[in-house]
Amino acid sequence: MPAPATRASHSRHAAASLLLACAAAPAAAAEAPAWFPSEWGVQDQRGAANRITPERTLAALRLAKTGRIHSLAQPFRSDMPIWGGRSFQLTIPHADEPPSKNALTANLDFVAGELGQVGTQLDGLGHVGIGDLYYNGNDRREFVRRNGLQRLGIEHAGPFVTRGVLVDVAAYKGVQRLPPGYEVTAADLQGALARQKLSLREGDTLLLRTGWAQLWKSDPAAYTGNAPGWGPQACEWIVRQKPAATGCDTYGCDVVPNPHDAAVLWPCHQIMGTQAGIYNIENLDLEALAADGAHEFLFVMTPLPLVGASGSPVAPIAIR
Repeated sequence: MPAPATRASHSRHAAASLLLACAAAPAAAAEAPAWFPSEWGVQDQRGAANRITPERTLAALRLAKTGRIHSLAQPFRSDMPIWGGRSFQLTIPHADEPPSKNALTANLDFVAGELGQVGTQLDGLGHVGIGDLYYNGNDRREFVRRNGLQRLGIEHAGPFVTRGVLVDVAAYKGVQRLPPGYEVTAADLQGALARQKLSLREGDTLLLRTGWAQLWKSDPAAYTGNAPGWGPQACEWIVRQKPAATGCDTYGCDVVPNPHDAAVLWPCHQIMGTQAGIYNIENLDLEALAADGAHEFLFVMTPLPLVGASGSPVAPIAIR
């Protein structure tokens, strides 16, 4: 790793540049604190997943009252909406089984593509950085290899069994679906929570509903175009609430395009993931959950322990 003084200087410069790009006040940017090492120590690779303590998991288990289960994942298909140049392909090879008296045959699965970054997926802490620096000050030049990340792989995340909170901003705004490019603010999040008579707690998973999942099947091209999502001010507020994870029903969760500066890309990924170690889930289906009025629930999700991967496909569930 670089010498401590170099790392600290690089950290302050990166944090200040990010805050300036997000239109923060110059004075605040000048005083931006270093964002590593993390509160869990210089060797930590789990980030905000550390907030899911046994006590918080036990409290979350008590939220399951009716036994109703809502699947929050979109189906993985070759024709699903995929942002950018990413891909997903499924091929069924026939297993070459030896002849048998019982005429055994079998099919296998061959999956190719950016598996951890398409469909309903969880961004790991090795996914997005600020320049060369990633969560906890890890320098990508020292841990990124073609055959896998040497640090911050998704295998370190572990299971998520915690309190889930659906923040239904579309309902709060009185619309079926937020318009393209709508920036969700901290006031929107606070207003929706007040309407639902809920507050956030440390270790929660916060799920943002914009209504965008309605386009997943009906208009895939629109789904991957300009989209609603949270802006930097909202994400800075979220960080202060100390969730373990966030998620949304769009392909990126950040508002697209950035209304403050279109040249600043995915700033919330940096504010929440890189700096605060908060995991983020994309392409969720929150429509049935919202229709059921389920704003608080037991949230369960287990990423695949893909050693050295930057993310994982997930199929989270909410249990009422």
